Amino acid sequence: MKDQIIAVTVLGHDRPGIVADVTGALGDLHGNLEDSTMTLLRGHFAMVLLVHTGASASAVEAALRPLCVDGSLVINARLLGDPALSEVHGPSYALRVHGADRPGIVATITSVVARHGANIVDLGTRLVGGLYVLTAELELPKEASAVGLEAELQGAAGELGVEVQLSVIDDDLL
Repeated sequence: MKDQIIAVTVLGHDRPGIVADVTGALGDLHGNLEDSTMTLLRGHFAMVLLVHTGASASAVEAALRPLCVDGSLVINARLLGDPALSEVHGPSYALRVHGADRPGIVATITSVVARHGANIVDLGTRLVGGLYVLTAELELPKEASAVGLEAELQGAAGELGVEVQLSVIDDDLL
């Protein structure tokens, strides 16, 4: 079988050693971890991995199945096709939104971003007490106006009762 990219998702109750167990099993398949994101969501572990391997998705799931026997984790693997290349190739911006929690913050803010043709390449949210925080990295098309995006974001933020900050990411710092 030719090498391919397998997406692996891991969800479940957090405990020490999950990352080591999953990546160890993938290493045993001679899988090369290419991209990954891991986080805790209210005490629940969540991870997505892209693994370059000669193993099939079913072989990857079989290798990871022993980690699921106690029911604390759910692990899935699927073959990814060729990636769709983003049409957005402009400057990167950091977006930060914070304020009192209420429904609709993410939907409203991301709708504004989408109307301006920006591609969200990373997004995270946290609720701490009653404070809701959204952080994102955006790629804005070269022909789009960052000033226009920021103005519309400020308007939406005012309606939501939250604060918003948009700042260019200096490529030299990446």
